[in-house]
Amino acid sequence: MPVPRKYPDELRERAVREVRTLGRPVARVARDLGIHKEALRNWVRQAEADQSGRPDLLTSAERTER
Repeated sequence: MPVPRKYPDELRERAVREVRTLGRPVARVARDLGIHKEALRNWVRQAEADQSGRPDLLTSAERTER
């Protein structure tokens, strides 16, 4: 059984969108939304991997296969 997520998916999507499309700094977005900055940094990296922007990382689909 998977571990429940601490942050809702909607909050994750909003935070990643603010960093990627608006170009806001990770630390500032994290502070404004009450998220740990390293959690947000990981979400942004994963979003980049999922959109083929990070060939050095596994996509979410590849992670679930393991």
